Amino acid sequence: MAPVFNHRLRALIRKEFGEMRRDRRLALSLIIPPTLQLLLLGFALSADVTNIKLGAVDDSRTPESRELVATLSESRTFRLVSYYASVDKLGDAIGLGKVDAGVVIPYDYARDLQRGHQTTVQFLLNAMNANTAAISQGYAQGVIQIYNSGLRAGGLHASFTQIGAQNVSRQGQAELRPAYLYNPGLKDSWFIVTGVFGLLLILNGSLVAAASMVKEREAGTMEQLLMSPATTSEIIIAKVVPLFVLLFLTSLLGVAVMKFAFGVPFHGGLPLVLLGAALCILSGISIGTVNATFAKSAQQAQLMAFFINPPLNATAGALNPVEAMPKWLQPFTIVNPIHHFAVIARASMLKGSGFVDLWPNFLALLVITLLLGSLSVWRFRKQLS
Repeated sequence: MAPVFNHRLRALIRKEFGEMRRDRRLALSLIIPPTLQLLLLGFALSADVTNIKLGAVDDSRTPESRELVATLSESRTFRLVSYYASVDKLGDAIGLGKVDAGVVIPYDYARDLQRGHQTTVQFLLNAMNANTAAISQGYAQGVIQIYNSGLRAGGLHASFTQIGAQNVSRQGQAELRPAYLYNPGLKDSWFIVTGVFGLLLILNGSLVAAASMVKEREAGTMEQLLMSPATTSEIIIAKVVPLFVLLFLTSLLGVAVMKFAFGVPFHGGLPLVLLGAALCILSGISIGTVNATFAKSAQQAQLMAFFINPPLNATAGALNPVEAMPKWLQPFTIVNPIHHFAVIARASMLKGSGFVDLWPNFLALLVITLLLGSLSVWRFRKQLS
């Protein structure tokens, strides 16, 4: 039995590396754009909502009402844009996009506070973006709670003391003290970049592999390779190895970006993350190879990629939790390599999980990689024959 890396295979791999060295744009496109995309998406995609344009209708015109508006606008979430004379004008401003939210303070606001009565403040939100509206509502409720605490601290309260009898109406209270595990600072970039990392590996691996295969066929050099003594398997391996090496270097650079640009901790072992990245890269290359066997030109390969990569990204749980997806869509994450790599990266980096905890995800990623790799080899052989 011939050795795996015989002289023919080594010669083919040297040939592929030589072509890649001459085509420096390919090497740069595999290293620089993914790094910039990881940085851009990590900083741009954020669940925090800040600088919401706030409008106010103050019918009370009292120090108490001005204090409420100031409390809302002093937070990092809301930015006071303007006062409006009526609710209708405030609604028109929200409809035109001049403001995103509005607070309406009634005429008897200060009088009700001074008398100890409950008063209602209306808060209008532009719910065209439902997620932003829900987050803004939560922020506004938090600011109002802080404001109410200040009112109770600064007010006068009557106190009655019962003497000579036990207080039978005393009730216990439950106090909630949250503890944020694995991410004490609640940095959402840690969740985003660990998911985007696998997404970029699959995306770049599939696109570059498909483009490389189609380019080889369009140039007519594939027929020359078939006339050589090399077998089909050796040709496929020689095509995959250079792309894998470059993409693996990209994964090392991506790990460095997550560590130093976003401060993602590494509580677990780095080899686990790199092993998962290697399997993820092979899955992406296999997807691109299968895509190239169905496409007759580079344009067709790019168009087909638009029908493959967006569903993978949407069902990966890379940018949003899997639990937030519809129930009928969640089972599709089982066959998604991006999902399993995101679980491996997050659990290893943030939680310090080891192989004993992550072996189901490694097994699933390995099975997906082997199936996609076998499909790509079968399709490639069928096309060559």
